[in-house]
Amino acid sequence: MQSTTRLASVDEVDAKMDVRAGKYLVFQLGKEEYGIQVLKVREIMGIQDITAVPQTPAYLKGVINLRGKVIPVVDLRLKFNLQEIPYTGRTCIIVIQVRGNGGPLLIGIVVDGVTDVLNLAAADIEDTPDFGRSTNTSYLLGLAKIKGAVKILLDIDQVLGGSDMRALEPAMGSFK
Repeated sequence: MQSTTRLASVDEVDAKMDVRAGKYLVFQLGKEEYGIQVLKVREIMGIQDITAVPQTPAYLKGVINLRGKVIPVVDLRLKFNLQEIPYTGRTCIIVIQVRGNGGPLLIGIVVDGVTDVLNLAAADIEDTPDFGRSTNTSYLLGLAKIKGAVKILLDIDQVLGGSDMRALEPAMGSFK
């Protein structure tokens, strides 16, 4: 029995890289900078009163009323198992649109601050290193190298699309 291994063609690799190229909103969580595709961003606002919802995960801070729409708010620090810190004047909520089972969903993510909008070429983005089988990196699009610094590029649909978020989707649908 002969085994065949198919290697990705240069065109397939270039296509993957091209999908990741584009504009990214860069924000901070602690000392690290992360980027999400600008096309996913609907609004950036200062922190506001968040109404807590009982019996939800700690990272789901609650909901806000955005022009008559009730939107769930996720603290990305807590989602990433980082230490919770008090909100400051730089803390903001980025309202993003993610893919849900029933269609697009609006979700707010709390970040320490927004820093930049970058236009990244395919050459600026490297694949995520292999951290071993025990580490899930499916939520990472890659790593951007800009002016000697590394920005972590997130696939926000994957970050907020885990089984715990899918379990909340019926409740989020009632917020529409």
